[in-house]
Amino acid sequence: MRWILTAALIILTFPQSRAAERPNILFIAADDLAGTLGCYGDPIARTPHLDRLAATGVCFEQAYHQIPLCNPARASLMTGRRPDQTQVYDLERHFREAMPDVVTLPQHFATAGYFTARVGKIYHYDVPADIGSDGFDDAPSWQLTVNPKGRDKTDEALVFNAEPHRKISAALSWLAAEGTDEEQTDGMIASEAIRLMREHRGSPFFLGVGFFRPHTPFVAPKKYFDLYPPESMRLPFAPANDRDDLPVAALAHNNPVPHYGLDEKVLLEARRAYYACVSFVDAQVGRLLTALDELGLAENTLVVFWSDNGFHLGEHGGIWQKRTLFDESAGAPLLIRWPGAAGNGQPCRRVVEFVDLYPTLAEAAGLVVPDGLDGRSLVPLLHDPLTAWEGGAVTQILRPADDRLSAPVMGRSLRTERWRYTEWNEGEAGLEFYDHAADPMEFDNLAIDPAPGIKLVIERLRPLLEAKARGQAPTTPFDPARL
Repeated sequence: MRWILTAALIILTFPQSRAAERPNILFIAADDLAGTLGCYGDPIARTPHLDRLAATGVCFEQAYHQIPLCNPARASLMTGRRPDQTQVYDLERHFREAMPDVVTLPQHFATAGYFTARVGKIYHYDVPADIGSDGFDDAPSWQLTVNPKGRDKTDEALVFNAEPHRKISAALSWLAAEGTDEEQTDGMIASEAIRLMREHRGSPFFLGVGFFRPHTPFVAPKKYFDLYPPESMRLPFAPANDRDDLPVAALAHNNPVPHYGLDEKVLLEARRAYYACVSFVDAQVGRLLTALDELGLAENTLVVFWSDNGFHLGEHGGIWQKRTLFDESAGAPLLIRWPGAAGNGQPCRRVVEFVDLYPTLAEAAGLVVPDGLDGRSLVPLLHDPLTAWEGGAVTQILRPADDRLSAPVMGRSLRTERWRYTEWNEGEAGLEFYDHAADPMEFDNLAIDPAPGIKLVIERLRPLLEAKARGQAPTTPFDPARL
């Protein structure tokens, strides 16, 4: 293919003296991680290492994915294109079907002389079935891939499944495992990543480190379960009538019954298991950060930590997992530590998108930012998290036809610093509108009977939603001060 010849030519001709000056990129991903971190204000979470990363970098408190589902979210982030360009809306389609010659984020770094490698899950995997394989990977993105497989695979028969009619990959299921961190796949991933950092510390590297947890089944060593006594768990509050003002499509098709019909004790155990996995991943991130220090790499390594989507733990009267356009699912943690950046140690409350990561990392590393990317560089926010930042984040999801919907429905949602506006089939299948200044949990759908002022805001947001979803600049500049 054309990109192979181009990449090879650039790598051969790239000045190695310049390459050596460029920062390493440690690109860490978690799977299905909600804002269940101490640095995001969760009072229960025990996440000292991620909290340390946030305290020494920039914690983006309002970062949103383009689709809250593993495969399309990762395809969008790694190509820098929105779903309407990648044409990936589900778990089955690869982005190269629609964009065969697209240059991915790590490919772009390879053409600049970087060593690019992946350990674990960066592109889509069927979890846990694909653990130990390449999954739904993209071979052109990497010069080396490593696929550990731990005892979480061999111990699958021990996993408790609260919904036996579902596979453990899609059910509330968990295991407080025996043994050490290093026997689990995610522990092995951290070990392999540290080995690669040690072996390649003499030249710039782009290292993708993808952890499989806290994706179901929730598997972590027992000591992490012990961090969360069962009596410390609570289900989220929701008004009794919370669902009454929602369009049918607003509720995920894979969670048609509130709380899956499970009793409270089981649900609280599921939350406990989820938090245990969050702390387990946190410990593995801690190992990576410690290795950076010990290898003398911390001062020349840009660290990114992200998740592919958020995760519901019972909000809105019983929603679990993902695939909604509410904040809990559309938003995900994003932490960036760029050595020497003036914004390090400060939170950023501006609304940003994960499609922004591609141009951000390219600019921060001194690379040319490719044309055609749909995001914009976050470098200004890394220097000053309070700087003016216009715009909003667009998240979408495709609902398949089922016993509630006679035909597929596409939902698209725009999140600004104050508002969330959602259209289902461009409004034909329903609207949602939430005022986060008064209703941060998105309980009151103001689109049902909008006041005149709300109608005016919707009229201003609608063209921005349409333009951004299609990767186009809005025809009218967006001024958040007017809203």
